[in-house]
Formats: sequence, structure tokens, C-alpha cells
Amino acid sequence: MSRLILCLVLILGTLGTPAMATEEPAFTLVLRDGPFEVRDYGPTVVAEVTVAGSQNRASSQGFQILAGYIFGGNTRRQSIAMTAPVAQNRTSETIAMTAPVTQTASGDRWAVRFIMPSEYTMATLPVPNDRRVTLREEPAHRMAVVRFSGIADARQVERREQELDQQLAARGMRRTGPITLAQYDPPWTLWFLRRNEVMAPVAG
Repeated sequence: MSRLILCLVLILGTLGTPAMATEEPAFTLVLRDGPFEVRDYGPTVVAEVTVAGSQNRASSQGFQILAGYIFGGNTRRQSIAMTAPVAQNRTSETIAMTAPVTQTASGDRWAVRFIMPSEYTMATLPVPNDRRVTLREEPAHRMAVVRFSGIADARQVERREQELDQQLAARGMRRTGPITLAQYDPPWTLWFLRRNEVMAPVAG
């Protein structure tokens, strides 16, 4: 299986009730043929951290670092003491989480990214307190996608990756970057209800 951009499972339970929908990057649908789609995404702003180690360890470490940023680890943090018996810090700037979260391999190092909500720009996002976290804008891009449900294990992902490549070859299209595995549901979701995608950037 080729190198993957692996997307972490978004922990929706930390955001409130199911009625509080998690924002996803907007796109324009260019083509749909069954589970195969071609989408145009606009520019997005991401928070990114690079960590070393295995995929699982990098996933956990990168997620924790970035979660620290969006839950108040930034220059607009405000500490407010609570009454006993509980004390906690309340932040004036809490950034909502979006789906999916991406992770890109480069040797034994991984770039883990959170996509920032669309209301933010590079100019309006608070500066991270943790110097390991960087903010950057990704330009508009076109993605080819194969949607599937169930458990996104290695065998399933490889099968869907092959399906994506077959769809591209049949249309005379080519990848311009690595495959992405996107998982949109929390880990307690029943396997048959899980929504997954493999996607890759393609030439416009």
C-alpha cells in the first residue's frame, strides 16, 4: 500500500450533543459516479504539528498538541478561577473542531493537521502558545474521492485505494499527491454506520 495521509478519528463527544454538527470543509461537486466523486475545495487554514514515531503514537501525540491549541493554548487565553471544590481555567478563545483531521507521513515523521473553521483566517486566528504548532493556508485544490462504510482497516483501505486508482485511470486522470483516509465518526459509532473516504489530489 502506498504512503497514506491518515486521518484521525474526530472525538465528537467533546463538542457537545449530536445536534451540534461538526463543520466540514465546503466543496463543489464536479462529478459523481456511485461512490466515486471529484470535488473542488476552496482554500483552507490548518493548524499543523510534526511529530516522530509510529503512526499510532504520532496520531495521539499530534492530536493532543493541536487540541491544546484549539482549547485555549493560545495568546488570547484568559484564566478565571472557579469556586471550590473545582478549579479550572476558562479561555476566551476556544476554536471549534472540524472533520476530518489529517496526518501525513514523511519517513518516521508525521505532519498532523486540524482544519480550522471557515470563520477564521490567518489574520484572525490566535497565535499558538506551543511553538510546535504552525498555522498555514492550503490553496484551493481538486480531490478525487471514493466513499465507503464500515471499518477502515488496512485491507479495506488498500482495496478502496485500488478502486480509486482504477476510477482515475478509466477517466484519464492522474493523482498529484498521496492518498488520504478520512474518517468522520467517533470510535463508538456502529461499524455499519461509519462514513469513510479515500481521497487524492488530482490535476484540474
